[in-house]
Amino acid sequence: MNKNKLFLLMAVLISGTVICEAQETEIGTEEVTVVKPYAPSVSDAFKIRSVPGLIDSIVRKKKKINYSIFSVPVASTFTPAKGRAAGVEKARPEELFNSYASVGLGNYNNALVDFYTSREIDRGNQRLDIGLNHFSSRGDIDDTPLNTDFYNTDLAAYYTKNDRNYSWGANLGANHSLYNWYGLPETVNDPIIIEGIDEKQQYFTLEAGAYLKMEESSVKKAEVQLRRFWDDVESAENRLVFQTVLEFPVTEENLTVAAGLDYLGGSFQNALISNFQNLEGIDYGFMQANINPSLNILRDNLTLNLGANITYGLDTENSESNFYIYPAVRASYRLLDEVAIAYGGVEGELRQNSYHGFVSENPFLAPALVIQPTDHQYDAYVGLKGQLLPNLSYNIKGSYTAENRRPLFKLTPENAFRNDEKAYFYGNSFELFYDDIKTLGIFGEINLDVNRNFSLGLNAEIFDYDTETDNPAWNLPNIQGSLFMDYQIGEKWFLGANLFYVGEREDISAQVVQNVQPQDFPSSIIQLDGFFDANAHLGYRFNNQLSIFAKASNLANNQYQRWANFRVQGLQVLAGATYKFDF
Repeated sequence: MNKNKLFLLMAVLISGTVICEAQETEIGTEEVTVVKPYAPSVSDAFKIRSVPGLIDSIVRKKKKINYSIFSVPVASTFTPAKGRAAGVEKARPEELFNSYASVGLGNYNNALVDFYTSREIDRGNQRLDIGLNHFSSRGDIDDTPLNTDFYNTDLAAYYTKNDRNYSWGANLGANHSLYNWYGLPETVNDPIIIEGIDEKQQYFTLEAGAYLKMEESSVKKAEVQLRRFWDDVESAENRLVFQTVLEFPVTEENLTVAAGLDYLGGSFQNALISNFQNLEGIDYGFMQANINPSLNILRDNLTLNLGANITYGLDTENSESNFYIYPAVRASYRLLDEVAIAYGGVEGELRQNSYHGFVSENPFLAPALVIQPTDHQYDAYVGLKGQLLPNLSYNIKGSYTAENRRPLFKLTPENAFRNDEKAYFYGNSFELFYDDIKTLGIFGEINLDVNRNFSLGLNAEIFDYDTETDNPAWNLPNIQGSLFMDYQIGEKWFLGANLFYVGEREDISAQVVQNVQPQDFPSSIIQLDGFFDANAHLGYRFNNQLSIFAKASNLANNQYQRWANFRVQGLQVLAGATYKFDF
């Protein structure tokens, strides 16, 4: 038996014995918990080194290699496409000119000349403005025996200079106007008397002034004005006004102090028409020194201005003086943003009246007046304004005013005993009557801007007067109002219109009686009817420089009386052209 067979036989016997023993042994169950699963890694395996160790007697060192980059610029032919905004059609800017001239002619021999030029100097830091305006009429009014001509010419020049921290300017002006006392009462109808009447009156004005405004200074503004005014019958008046404004910071607010000096002096060569004879003239002179401190407070929706108007008044002719203190309080509060803004205030002043100012209101005055300042005690008002819609605004106000020595115009008495150089003593001129008046007023206004090319406005006022003398408030209406409209029709045509109404007024006609006081002259009250006056204009632009226009006044052709016995012209039509240019 060889060795392989012997080895196989032994293996069979051993395995059989093991099997027999296993069959006789009981095997129990065991629970095996695997704590960590087997996760073999590469490190467990035999790895061959990437760089095997060398066992050599000669070891060569690695040679250090230095690399360098040879840069060659390469021209790029790539061009990115630029973004382009969408095209928007821009409106061509309006060409501006520094001068214009207007000329117009119409019925009643009416003539209009208007010229204006503005020159910039030193890149706009200096400016010179010159203006000339003339309007005249040489037509007659039906059934009026005297001349009704009038004309008014204004010439003015302004110079301004702007610097970094201040600006200043000066002005010169002149005016010449002519009017006629043509309003004869019906009682003066003798042709011989009418033929000998010299009814022409002329007024002349020369004025000059200057101002200074400063930014970084407590003195914010200073201004002075000087005016000389005289007429065709040797009446003359001088006025000098100086004003300055100072501003001081007070915590978060600003304290503003305005101070001024106002001197007025003049004379009339003629006596009052109520005087039986023209024996001596009238001299007058007044000086006022005033100071007006005010504190402006801004709090969110509230704006409050607290101040006072303190004035010292001196009558230089009669050597009388008085000290006045007036309120100067204004406030506004936004109730609903721009929809409703409530406002109110109480203000007063010593108002300086002048011959020049009275003529601006009524050019048919007698050249013999009593000039006095008005004690405007207070004007208390409260109102509401705002915008109901973006293009619709409104304003409503109620007021109560108290004034001492308020001047009222009334007819001069007819004085058949006078024989002055000019014939203004036939009841065809006006004098001043001073009264203490309390006035209750209600004002309402509404403005509508339909679009950029069309706007419409309407306002009205109602008054109730309480006079100290129990006389009517001579020549003051109880109601007045106006309506205006402007419409741009396309690029070429434009038109506008305005309509105003003045309610009934009262005046008095009297006759001078020798050795009788003026208040006892025989007299009668004149009732002046209310009147409408409608005006319109139409124009066409040929280009940016040339346009033509037509104006119509008193469209109703109503020869109403603006003042007692003074009827106005009927329908007036005037046409002309305007040319803009660079001068």
